[in-house]
Amino acid sequence: MTADAPVRVLIADDQALIREGIASLLGIEPGIEVVGTAADGRAAVELALATVPDVVLMDVRMPVLDGLRAAELLRERLPACRVLMLTTFDDEEYVIRALRAGTGGYLLKDLPPRDLARAVRLARSGVDQHDSAVVRRLVAALDRGEPIATPRADLTDREHAVLRLIAGGATNREIAVRLFVSEGTVKNHVSHILARLGLRDRTQAAIYARDHGLL
Repeated sequence: MTADAPVRVLIADDQALIREGIASLLGIEPGIEVVGTAADGRAAVELALATVPDVVLMDVRMPVLDGLRAAELLRERLPACRVLMLTTFDDEEYVIRALRAGTGGYLLKDLPPRDLARAVRLARSGVDQHDSAVVRRLVAALDRGEPIATPRADLTDREHAVLRLIAGGATNREIAVRLFVSEGTVKNHVSHILARLGLRDRTQAAIYARDHGLL
C-alpha cells in the first residue's frame, strides 16, 4: 500500500438507511474507497476477509454477531485492518469491550461527515480515536470509583429459557422438544444469544449462565 493509495473502507450497520448513507457520504470523499457494506457482524467479517479493507466502520449492536465480537475476529484474522466502532451507544461497558477487542476507536454517529472522513484517514495511519464525550463519561465513572459493568444481556424470556437449557447440557433437539418449538427456531435463538452476549460458542454460553446464576 502506498501513501497516496485510497483508504479502503467497509461499513457494517444493521440499519440500511444509515449503512448506505455513510457509504454515500464517504464515497464522494477524495482518497476514500468504499469496498462494501454489511448488515451484521458475521457478514462484515466474511466480507472483510474477501476484500481486505484498511478500515472497518462497525456498529456495536447487530444481529447474528455483534460488532464487538466481529472486531475481535478481525483482529485475529486481519491484524492490519483497523476497526472503528461507530454507534449511538455511549455506555461505559461497551467502550471497555471495544478497547479490549483492540479496536482503533469508539465514535458516536452524530459526528459531522467531514470528521468521519478524517477519522477514517487517521485510522489507517494508526491513530486511535475516541469520542470526547464518551471518554469524559468513562473517566468520570472511574473517578467516582464505579465498577464498569459487563454489557446487559438484553435477552427475551424465551432466550433466557434456551440459555438455561444450554447450560444444562441440552442439545438443540432436546431444547426444541422441551419448549415445543422447531429445531430451526432453537438454532435462531442460540445465534441471537451468542451475538447479544458477545460469546463464541455454547461452552461460553454455559459458563455465562453459570456465572450469572441462571442455572
